[in-house]
Amino acid sequence: MLLKEIEVFRTVMTCGTTSKAAKLLGVSQPAISQSLRRLEAQAGIALFLRLRGRLHATPEAQALLVEVDRCFVGLDAIEHRLRSLRQFSGGRLSVASLPALGIGFLPRVLGSMDLLAKQRTISLQIMSSREVRERLLSGQCDMGLMADEVSTIGLEHSFFSRLNGIIALPATHPLAGKSIIKPTDLHGQPFIALNPEDTSRRQLQVILDKHSVTPSVLVETPYSVSVCEMVQQGLGIGLVSPVMALDYAQRGIVLRRFTETITFTCILGFPVGKQLTSFTQAFLSAMRTQLEKDMKTLDALMS
Repeated sequence: MLLKEIEVFRTVMTCGTTSKAAKLLGVSQPAISQSLRRLEAQAGIALFLRLRGRLHATPEAQALLVEVDRCFVGLDAIEHRLRSLRQFSGGRLSVASLPALGIGFLPRVLGSMDLLAKQRTISLQIMSSREVRERLLSGQCDMGLMADEVSTIGLEHSFFSRLNGIIALPATHPLAGKSIIKPTDLHGQPFIALNPEDTSRRQLQVILDKHSVTPSVLVETPYSVSVCEMVQQGLGIGLVSPVMALDYAQRGIVLRRFTETITFTCILGFPVGKQLTSFTQAFLSAMRTQLEKDMKTLDALMS
């Protein structure tokens, strides 16, 4: 493969002229022209029309550029990864997380760690639990946090948290005056629900059926953060993850305990055979410490 010639081709297409490309690459203009001719000879097609001393890209050249750009994006990512490895000497941790913990909780964890002094960097990617699992299986991240409705086959895993869900209400809602919410309180209430496949939603449905309660479900959504946002807008009430709810405690949302036990479970996953570095272990310790702190804060708010 003519990698040098492909780089010259991309530079010419980007710059627009051989003179600009030559200046950028630090070579002569004739050298640029020779590289392009070699690439055309290898490809067996004309990539440029040469009219009045100027190059005009053919449709084939435009199509080739799309594929070349894709390759160079991958190469740029590899170079970025190599620079990170050199800079931090292996002190880079890639974490994928579901939104319930990734949006507020993990930033609090990172805030408690002196990353600069430790010369460490974190790649924190927030995505669905299904995508977290895919990242772990493909080895694209070092650890992941995901909900318990996804399969853990092919992963090393353990429970990170198992917490009781709580009720989130607009501050002006009539039920906000109650210290604890019962299933019968939800009957006929405008309700923001998690998706039917969500484990906690299924637990709630069993309880509602047992008490012959039917809330008025207005919206279904996969994430507790979306439930909280809509509760904040006054659309209704919802059952949410307590970790996620803490982020909204000072933002016009009232949080109340629910008489029934509905568990939000978070799984901590790793690629099979992944060795935990000392930094990863320190990060996990900081996560557990922050979780304990958050739950004490939440208990105080709901007391």
